[in-house]
Amino acid sequence: MWLVYRLTHSALLLGVVSFAGQIVTFVAGPFAGVWVERLDRRKLLIWIHTIAAVQSFLLAAATLTNVITLWEIITLTVLDGLTGALGVPGRLSFVTQMVEDRNDVDNAIALLSSIANGARLIGPTIAGLVIAACGEGWCFLIDGISFLPVIASLAMMRIKPVETRRSRDMLSEMHEGWSYVRTFRPIRSTLLFFALVSLMGYSYAVLLPVFADQVLHGGPTTLGWLNSASGIGALASALSLALRKSVVGLARMIQIAAAILGSALMLFGLSHALWLSLMLMVLVGFGLMQSVAASNTIILSLAPQDMRARVMSYYTMAFFGGAPFGSLLASVLAERIGAPNTVVLTGAACVLGALCFALERHRLADALLKVRN
Repeated sequence: MWLVYRLTHSALLLGVVSFAGQIVTFVAGPFAGVWVERLDRRKLLIWIHTIAAVQSFLLAAATLTNVITLWEIITLTVLDGLTGALGVPGRLSFVTQMVEDRNDVDNAIALLSSIANGARLIGPTIAGLVIAACGEGWCFLIDGISFLPVIASLAMMRIKPVETRRSRDMLSEMHEGWSYVRTFRPIRSTLLFFALVSLMGYSYAVLLPVFADQVLHGGPTTLGWLNSASGIGALASALSLALRKSVVGLARMIQIAAAILGSALMLFGLSHALWLSLMLMVLVGFGLMQSVAASNTIILSLAPQDMRARVMSYYTMAFFGGAPFGSLLASVLAERIGAPNTVVLTGAACVLGALCFALERHRLADALLKVRN
């Protein structure tokens, strides 16, 4: 995002680039869930991470040699969206294959959710500091190298593959997955809430370069500090979730976290002081991480094994559908009413979502208790 902003100085194009990659994942989501259930997930993840590494190395080469253009960024972002469509449900459904003891599954799911979503917030923290010190190209190079131990660890795993089904056609399996998500109210309500958080809660991230430059009068170092603050909040949230021994109580935590997220975003939009903005970013990171990871954990816990990849593909759609439209909406609004007012509006929407979720919380808590028992 900082590279796009440096090349274009346009809040609108920040949203366009984000939209280009994530909308691909959104469209491919229903198909991806069915494909994942038909493939060996370990081998699939090896290929996906290999492609992601190549993408990062290409970005590094183009940026370090100063030949990078907006169209090349968009092209590689679209490629990232295609791999993400398979990678997210693949990783989320693969976790249960790695855990042999059923009693450890709940904690493993919470740990996976914490790591995955925390990385989305902590990663940009490191990136902002590296950009300030070395430039964007080195960020992409480090990112590409970071995939290598992941690929190696996946290659060394010895896990019994789950039985794959190829007897039914893809449309029938897609319809079966959609019917389950649509009719099972606890998962449906959680997905709808998660889509709202993705639409409104994540959209602030695409405007952070604007805040760092125009509101707080800084540069990539300021952007790095803002991301560092949100990363601290995300880390605290990740640790609290990883230490949980069951999913009981997560429904209430989602509501509280969304209220914290929305309130902190509203105040962040009004802040012009760096110290206050950093404090608020800690709360934003905590609230966002807690909302997203808890939703992820709940959906994984409720979905049956033979439906998990398809259900998680709709989770992927909720994120990669809400996030790109949210980024585009935030960018358009920022051009018209300014980035601060835009973030205030998105924060208010998260608070409203938390209030609406209260109507479903008790039903969801009962469903989680039944699964636990």
